Parts: sequence; C-alpha cells; structure tokens
Amino acid sequence: MKKIVLLVGASYGLLSVVLGAFGAHALKKIMSAEALQSFEIGVKYQMYHALVLLMVGFYFTFSSKIENYMAWSFIIGTFLFSVSIYFLALGKIWNQPMTWLGPITPLGGLLLIVGWALLTVNIYNKIS
Repeated sequence: MKKIVLLVGASYGLLSVVLGAFGAHALKKIMSAEALQSFEIGVKYQMYHALVLLMVGFYFTFSSKIENYMAWSFIIGTFLFSVSIYFLALGKIWNQPMTWLGPITPLGGLLLIVGWALLTVNIYNKIS
C-alpha cells in the first residue's frame, strides 16, 4: 500500500503541475473566467492532496485498516473531486453539458473530509 500511496501522490503532483500550466496558458484564451477559476480549484486541491499523500506515504506503515482507509479516501476523493471539476469546466468550452458530474464533486469532497478525519485519528493514535 505504501508504494501505491507514494506513486499516486507523485503522479497527482505531476499532473497538477501539467494541468495548471495547461489552464494558465491554453485554457486562459478560450475559457471563461468563471470556468477557469473552477478548473484552478481542481488543480489546487489535486496538488494539496498529492502532497498529503506523499507525507502520509512516508510517515505511515499502512499496517492497519484505518491507515488504508485514510489513504484510499484521499486517493479516490482527490480523483473524483478534481476530475469532475475539470470536466465540468471543460464541458463549457466543448458545448457538452456535464451536469451529470455535478453530484460526483461533493462525493469526492466528502471522501477528502473522511480522509482528513482518519488522518486525525491516525495521528492521535500515534501520539497517545
């Protein structure tokens, strides 16, 4: 599990830099300010959670279920949250309504909250 967490964290970080540059240069010219702002939120949250995954990957052993649940919450939550935002923003320039993705974003956000809650529990267990 440790290898998965570290590889996903590094991959999320790489992709957030690539997508951030893509948004700042290519999409800036063709996307509305509102859609670009949404896209950038997806990039920011992806980078934040890439860094979290790297930190927890180096800190935890993933020998307990709660550590594994925390990692999967961050991995799946980041994917659902950021990717749904990317496609919602891009759908506007593709003239393809992606409204069916609307419920996916809060589900990803909920998983991120669960990941942070489990991180809190894991840290508490380590220090007590």
